[in-house]
Amino acid sequence: MSTVCRVCDLPFEVTTTESIQFDSEERERFLSPVKLDPGWEGMDRPVDELNFRRHDPLDELERTTPRDRWNLVYVILLIHGIGVLMPWNMFITAKSYFEDYKLTNGTQTSPEVGEYRKNFMSYLGMASQFPNALMSVLNVFVQCGGKPGTRIIGSILVMVLVFVLTVVLAMLDSSSWQEIFFWITMGSAVVLNSAGGVYQNTIYGVSAILPMKYTNAVIFGTNFSGTLVACISILAIALAPDIKTSAIYYFVTAIVILLIAFDTYFILPLTKFYRHYKKIELLKRQRSHKHASKQTCAAQLRNYWKIFKNIWVMALSIWFTFFVTLALFPQIQSDIEQISFPIDETYWTPVFCYLSFSFFAMSGNLLTEWIRVPGPRFVWLPVLLRAAFIPIFLLCNFRPEERGWPVLISNDIAYIVASILMAFTSGYFSSLCMMYGPKNVEGQDAGAAGMMMALFLALGIVCGINMSRLLVWLVDIKF
Repeated sequence: MSTVCRVCDLPFEVTTTESIQFDSEERERFLSPVKLDPGWEGMDRPVDELNFRRHDPLDELERTTPRDRWNLVYVILLIHGIGVLMPWNMFITAKSYFEDYKLTNGTQTSPEVGEYRKNFMSYLGMASQFPNALMSVLNVFVQCGGKPGTRIIGSILVMVLVFVLTVVLAMLDSSSWQEIFFWITMGSAVVLNSAGGVYQNTIYGVSAILPMKYTNAVIFGTNFSGTLVACISILAIALAPDIKTSAIYYFVTAIVILLIAFDTYFILPLTKFYRHYKKIELLKRQRSHKHASKQTCAAQLRNYWKIFKNIWVMALSIWFTFFVTLALFPQIQSDIEQISFPIDETYWTPVFCYLSFSFFAMSGNLLTEWIRVPGPRFVWLPVLLRAAFIPIFLLCNFRPEERGWPVLISNDIAYIVASILMAFTSGYFSSLCMMYGPKNVEGQDAGAAGMMMALFLALGIVCGINMSRLLVWLVDIKF
């Protein structure tokens, strides 16, 4: 409202209470900060996002890793490592049961049964490891059987059922149908190790998404499996009244261990530690393969080829490690006879073949928890040098009555030292290779890399077993 000054006769404005309120509201409206995106600021986003920094859930997950409480995940994977090689270890350690009991002193004395008895370990190796490798290939490239959990649980159930059949066969008198028993046993080995191939391959894929020590837990379990089975075998020999009862107790133990592995798998997804790494893997896979479900077969093969190019040194190293090991164990080593070592002959092979190999392979594996030398770049070199064990074992007291070569290493101590070194280096370098391999690829490809490493492990076993047949033939050549 305007009025006139009585002194200078000039007009001026009089401010009322209403006008003061109006002016303050106008001033506040025009002086308030301008919002470029009122909706964005009104959502109460974190400061980083309001400053236009992209919020990455993957970074947040990798910064907040939960603890593996009581090492529960480690122990579960170790138990599955024991279960993975349970069929193979049970059958090869029961060599005396098959060769000296079931395939001996029967009413059927055909030359075929004699041939089966003489080369039982070789036949068992082929019946076990060819299907194992084949199912590993299918598991990598075809992903048969659905999700990893389905493949693991299904494999364990198949293995339990076959061991039940094996216990029944141990109870029956098969002396009048030895040849039929032999082929049933070979069929059981095929089924057991087909399931074992899927089981082994999948559990390595599961462990590959976790830190390296968890892959090592599976490997430690496989080596501990052999030690456990060898100890059970020795106890069965010492405590059971006869070989038949010993075999029944022995195979029932395998069923119990597999059922424990079956139960522990259901605990794994309940642990916060495992769920954390599984979530990281899924986020990486979604980010890298948004349209993975629409990938063609050719695209998937190109991805496998990309993974192989990153891990080929480790893959060939694990192949050669097991090639040398299986060329010598158990076919050659189990037929190296005692010369003068002070131990009962009954315990020579169980102690200085099966127990010795498994214990020192386990020790080599365990050492990698603290020492990892050499690194990924040079690990192939000592792996290659392990080939020297082949001529050393062949020159020991292997099949002295049938061999065509002279025995040049006629000292039991020398053989025992060589067998310890062979086993220790097998466990040590196999652990290093299996740990290094999946870490050479991106996180979303770690599971596939782990399964590919397990495939080359299985192929090394197959090639080594076939090499053992060639070595037996070479030693038998008469000069």
